[in-house]
Amino acid sequence: MTKKAAHEKECISEKPATGEKTGSEQIPGSTVRQAELEQKIATLEAEIVKERQQVEKYRESLLRQAAEFENFRKQKERESMLAGSRSLENVIREMLPMLDDLKRVMQHTPAALQAAAEAKPFVDGVELLRKNFSIWLENKGVKEIDSKGKKLDVNYHEAISQIDHPESEPDTIIEEYQTGYLLGDKVIRHAKVIVAR
Repeated sequence: MTKKAAHEKECISEKPATGEKTGSEQIPGSTVRQAELEQKIATLEAEIVKERQQVEKYRESLLRQAAEFENFRKQKERESMLAGSRSLENVIREMLPMLDDLKRVMQHTPAALQAAAEAKPFVDGVELLRKNFSIWLENKGVKEIDSKGKKLDVNYHEAISQIDHPESEPDTIIEEYQTGYLLGDKVIRHAKVIVAR
C-alpha cells in the first residue's frame, strides 16, 4: 500500500460518519440550548407565580367587595323595615284617640237612647265603626293591654291615681282610665290606670 493510500485510510477512519457528532461538538451546543430553555422555563414559572398572586389578590378583593355589598344590602333592608314599622306605629298612635272616643260614645250612650227606635241605627253604626276599627288594628298586630284586676307593671301601665280599696291588695289596678296598646311586643301606649293603695 502506498503512502498516500495509507494516509487516506487514516483520514477516513478519523472522520466521523455523516450526521454523527463527536462528543466535543455535542456538549457545548446542547448545554447552551439547555441553559437557555431552563432560564426561559424559570422565567415563565416566575411569571405564573406572579400572575397567580395577582389573581388571588383580585379574588380576595372581589370577595371583600361582595361581602361589603351584602352587608350594605341587609342594612338597607333593616332600615327600610324599621322605617315602615315606625311609620305604621306613628299612624296607629295618632288614631288611638279616635278609638277612645268611639268607646266613650258607646259607654256613655244613655239607655233610653239605645232603646229608642230612631237612635238605634246611629248607635249600631257607631258600634260597627268601633268594631271595624278594632279589627283593622288587630290585623296590624295591635293588641289591648289587659289591665283591670292585674298588678301594676310599669312596663305596661301608668298609674295616674291611687285610691283606698279594702278588697284589693296594694298596687292592684282598680280601674282603667285609658286603654294601653301593644304593637307586636312593643308598647305603643301605656295604659293609664287607677291602683289600690
